[in-house]
Amino acid sequence: MNDAIGQLSATTTAGFMLVLGRVGPLFLLAPALSSRAMPARARGVAAVAIALGLTPFALRGQRIPLDAVSLGVLMGKEVLVGLAFAYAVGAVVAAVSVAGSLLDSVTGYAYASLVDPVNGTQGGPIGQLYALVAAIVFIAVDGDHWLVEGVARTYQLVPLHGMPSFTALTAGVEHAFTGIFTSAVAVAAPVLLAVTITDVGFGLVSRVVPQMNVFAVGFPVKILVALLMLAASLPFTAGWLVDATRSAIETGSQMVGAR
Repeated sequence: MNDAIGQLSATTTAGFMLVLGRVGPLFLLAPALSSRAMPARARGVAAVAIALGLTPFALRGQRIPLDAVSLGVLMGKEVLVGLAFAYAVGAVVAAVSVAGSLLDSVTGYAYASLVDPVNGTQGGPIGQLYALVAAIVFIAVDGDHWLVEGVARTYQLVPLHGMPSFTALTAGVEHAFTGIFTSAVAVAAPVLLAVTITDVGFGLVSRVVPQMNVFAVGFPVKILVALLMLAASLPFTAGWLVDATRSAIETGSQMVGAR
């Protein structure tokens, strides 16, 4: 009896550690959960709490080997699956941050570098605004719940004792990485187009009226145009972010379970 209880306890502990290995990367790469605004201790407690909740679900009908070599291999696999899933979702918010940085460079706001409270990195005001909007929208639509549900879904596709397709994982991560800049251009396109048209207009004005100091007049006008277009496009950016996050979670779940 005592041996059976000890075996069950060891299996549960091993399963919990494996689940923690898959959940942990969410607090390193996933939106909101990896924010520097959340203390490291709070992130650790949240990771343990989620792992505790998912352990019975992940262990259902599973037999976990208890030897050190097998556990080490399974732990490496769990961390890899967690990193791939978290990166696929984090790439969406990264695209929004890149879009903000791109607009900072185009409008000249890059000269006023600030510290991003979400990611803890330096960036311009527009990039900081986009990062805050992405975090607020993600939390407002229960994106953290979507993440937990997505991780739980991965256990149906890749159980604790199973192995994913590493080719599919690599292809999925590569697709997420290459899609960051494409998505960033799509998010920043309205403001970029308006600023480009403004630059072209002032270029024509400088040819017609060479006495005008285009730089003195055009710089504040370009900033005003950028702010107006930014205010008009933010609601559409929020809608795009919701759809892209939902799609990324679904893609990340399928990616780790592809064969």
